[in-house]
Amino acid sequence: MLAIELLDELVGGTRAAAWPLIRDDLGLTYAEVGLVLAVPGFVGSALDPLVGVAGDTRLRRTLLLAGGLGFALSAALTSVSVGFWTLLAALMIGNPATGAFVSLVQATLMDLEPAQRERNMARWTLAGSFGYVGGPVLLAGAIWLGLGWRGVIATLAVVALPLAFGTRSLPIHSFAEGWSLRVGVRQALASLRDREVLRWLGLLGSANLLLDVFHGYLALYFVDVAHTDAGAAALGVAVWTGAGLAGDWLLLWMLRRVRGRSYLRVSALAALAAYPTFLLVPGYGAKLGLVALLGLLNSGWYAIPKAGLYAALPGRSGAAVAVGGIGGLVGACVPLGLGLVAGSIGLGATMWLLLLAPLALLVLAPRS
Repeated sequence: MLAIELLDELVGGTRAAAWPLIRDDLGLTYAEVGLVLAVPGFVGSALDPLVGVAGDTRLRRTLLLAGGLGFALSAALTSVSVGFWTLLAALMIGNPATGAFVSLVQATLMDLEPAQRERNMARWTLAGSFGYVGGPVLLAGAIWLGLGWRGVIATLAVVALPLAFGTRSLPIHSFAEGWSLRVGVRQALASLRDREVLRWLGLLGSANLLLDVFHGYLALYFVDVAHTDAGAAALGVAVWTGAGLAGDWLLLWMLRRVRGRSYLRVSALAALAAYPTFLLVPGYGAKLGLVALLGLLNSGWYAIPKAGLYAALPGRSGAAVAVGGIGGLVGACVPLGLGLVAGSIGLGATMWLLLLAPLALLVLAPRS
């Protein structure tokens, strides 16, 4: 199961590091980059509630296989994109497919050991961090070999096929066998009135500003604001993801000794000082050091809130995927909004908006 998360983040990590190359190759504007980042996420989040509800029924295994095949198709189409519209179409296939493939595999993992959700989510995140690190490294190797960003993404599309077919043998424990989709949708919508569910959804959305959103714009920041070349930008992304990998490894050790919610508050307070310093400090080397620090600090910002969401909906892991998709509808608009703002006032000024992440974590993270 962890191999599927590794592959997902390898694809995402490669694409994030390659954005300067993709933008130049396809002739994209900031607004188009924002649309490509936002619209597929919006479509995927809109479909996640249905995928999650269906995932709590006997349809889960079918959805896993279909999602895996769609994931492979999306990566293959991305590798042959010729412009904005073809890239957008490829990613609009991939984001919903990821919900059916990766998200339901994660839900299956959460079902196996309910008492170990935080640690299993930490292991899941660690596997993803290996992908985050491996993506830029794969891209750098592909560039050195003359394959470019298209070659490495096409290769990952092929790798996805055996993992997709491997989902047929997963140990699926359904806790709502026999539910109708109508009942499942009503239950998922009702859970949005639960205060704890809303808290964890808010934490996930806020933390994502300094996770996936920051990751998506980091390479462009180095090129357009710090004035480095694409290779130095890829190194910056690799340093951030490498530090995140080390932090995710340490998180497994820390969760044996510290409560996850306490860690969230302390790390958010530290990030509140580190992130503005990263934006203000001159020089590539200093920014690399602060990027590494940020990568360490935000470890656990996904695993702990996500485990909290599953714990708030015991025995209904598919419903957790569903409400996560509903919450993700708002989050899917963020990259588009940032892209439009960056096109108006510049990327450097826009990056200050991501400071809302540690501020929100300090407000929303439970104290006890």
